[in-house]
Amino acid sequence: MKDMAAFARLVDALRPWLENLVVVGGWSHRLHRFHPLANPPAYLPLMTRDADVAFSEKASLGGDIGEALRLAGFREDFSSEHTPPIVQYQLGREGGFYAEFLAPLRGSRHRRDGSPDATIERAGITAQKLRYMELLLTIPWVVRLGNEVGVELEPPTEVAIANPVSFIAQKLLIRNERRPEKRAQDALYVHDTIELFGGNLAALREIWRGGIAPPLPAKTARTIEALCEEQFGAVTDVIRAAARIPQDRVIRPERMQQVCAFGLEQIFGIDQAALRQDVAG
Repeated sequence: MKDMAAFARLVDALRPWLENLVVVGGWSHRLHRFHPLANPPAYLPLMTRDADVAFSEKASLGGDIGEALRLAGFREDFSSEHTPPIVQYQLGREGGFYAEFLAPLRGSRHRRDGSPDATIERAGITAQKLRYMELLLTIPWVVRLGNEVGVELEPPTEVAIANPVSFIAQKLLIRNERRPEKRAQDALYVHDTIELFGGNLAALREIWRGGIAPPLPAKTARTIEALCEEQFGAVTDVIRAAARIPQDRVIRPERMQQVCAFGLEQIFGIDQAALRQDVAG
């Protein structure tokens, strides 16, 4: 089954709950192309087998999402010993497309009884709790999906997705928790997001300044700004590995680093001299 058709099947199953769900991760990046501010390039978007769907712990999720997924052909694949266990919702039995549900992890990684606070069960599904997930739920964008944009959904529907500023900021923050190959992939995601919105970086900067940065702890906002310089201030092995990932285009590592450094400065409004002084102080 082609991935877009599989994703459409997921969205169709989730229709009753879409107003409380946000598509994050690689599929949010792919769906960014359908937003009016985007200027899609000729190359293909990065592909991913899994669709990450997030919700707030305060979200009103009635009914049984798990049953709706089973009726749509998804099966549960348990992948941990947590209580409740982490679950991948696999479409069919060919081991291809699958969905995972995510929720914010706040405070300690452990419950009062010492057990890991790793998962949460709501509306018949299990979601994995991850740090910085609330960032991806902040000011979500909405895109309309239907046959007119190549998504086989009838009737068309609106889907909330992580906005590109939150998407980039979260990628910066989780770098040290990622495996080396995932770090390279995330660097490419940052590069491609900046290229996708290259003509509207000022609009992304307003999203950061006016909506995302103000409620963040001041330390987190400063950390994001510092990570821009740390991760993209020079060509690194991660950037070199990222440049080798695409099969349909050639990217020079130096060019990737320059695009990212410029774009991040424009989005986050970084005064590098002031930043270095702030970090040093």
